[in-house]
Amino acid sequence: MAACAGACASTGAVPKPFPMPAGSSAPPAAAPSAPGQPAPSALPGAGGSRTRSGIDGYALAGTALSLRGAPYRNGGTDPNGFDCSGFTQYVFAQYGLALPREVREQFRTGKSIRQTRDLAPGDILFFATTEPGPSHVAIAIGGDEFVHAPSSTGVVRVEHLSSSYWSPRYLGARRLD
Repeated sequence: MAACAGACASTGAVPKPFPMPAGSSAPPAAAPSAPGQPAPSALPGAGGSRTRSGIDGYALAGTALSLRGAPYRNGGTDPNGFDCSGFTQYVFAQYGLALPREVREQFRTGKSIRQTRDLAPGDILFFATTEPGPSHVAIAIGGDEFVHAPSSTGVVRVEHLSSSYWSPRYLGARRLD
C-alpha cells in the first residue's frame, strides 16, 4: 500500500460543491439530489447507466458523492478514512460488487471503456500518477467529473478529468457488468 500513498496525488484544488443529502453519513440507497431537483435516476438517460449486473451507475455515483469530505488514510477502506482503491472497493461493495483491493488488480476487472466520450457514471477511471501503469483509481460521476480519495493531504472530492493534472495521467476506464 505504500505505492498508493503517493499515488493518490492531486492538485489540491477545491471543486465547486455538489448537492449533498442532509443528515446521514451512511451511503444512500439512491443518488442524492438537491431540494427541488429531480433525483439523478429521474434524469433523461439515467436508465442507460444500468449495467448487466443491474447496478444503476447514477446511484453508485451518488453513493460515492455522499462520501465527499471523508479523509484520506493510507490503507483506509471505510468512511473513517480511504485510500483511492479502498474508496472504490467500499463504494462498489455497497451494491454487492466485490472489487480487488489493489489499483492494478481493479484495472483488470470489468470491461474496458476505450473512449472518454463513452464514460458513464459508475465507471472506474485509472491514472498513472507515481509510476508507469495504473497507480490511482476514481469513480466517474458524469460529464467530465469524477470522485476519488486523493493524497494524504486530501479528502474524498470531485475533480475534472480534463484538468491539466489529470488529463495527461489518464490511462483508461473499466465498467463492471
